[in-house]
Amino acid sequence: MMWPYYNDGISWLWMGGLMVVFWGAVILLAIWVFRSVARPKNDADQAMATLRNRLASGAISQDEYEKTKRLLQG
Repeated sequence: MMWPYYNDGISWLWMGGLMVVFWGAVILLAIWVFRSVARPKNDADQAMATLRNRLASGAISQDEYEKTKRLLQG
């Protein structure tokens, strides 16, 4: 037995469109999950890395490094 809405000739367009929307949503969700997992966990880690680099390059003194380190760590 065939359901009546299959006889209108346009149903395959709706099903195809919904399939594209569904798989697009699945792909976007996967990209969002991947990017949120791959993102650095804490901005303080990046700040500490920058601070260490500045100390290593001689842009700041040891005292400035210690003071800023205490501020960043809370």
